[in-house]
Amino acid sequence: MRSRKRWLLAALLAVSPLAAMAVDEEAPTPEPDVTIRQEGDKTIQEYRVNGFLYAIKVTPKHGKPYFLVRQDGSDGNFIRSDQPDKLIPQWQIFSW
Repeated sequence: MRSRKRWLLAALLAVSPLAAMAVDEEAPTPEPDVTIRQEGDKTIQEYRVNGFLYAIKVTPKHGKPYFLVRQDGSDGNFIRSDQPDKLIPQWQIFSW
């Protein structure tokens, strides 16, 4: 009986580091994934966490870089972070 308990304890101790490694691989990363691409004379950097696009940095060839952030968190509506008061109305006027 004692040898069976010792054997079970040894098996659990041997498996526990493997289980801890599997949990660490699935943990979300706190660092964003950055995708950099060229579009005309602008460099665009997209910031994502777990596949969710939350910010875009636009660096024009001539001028200051600026960030686009999500307006309301639902759609792909982005606004400039340096001009938060400049909201564009999005009313539905006609529908069929």
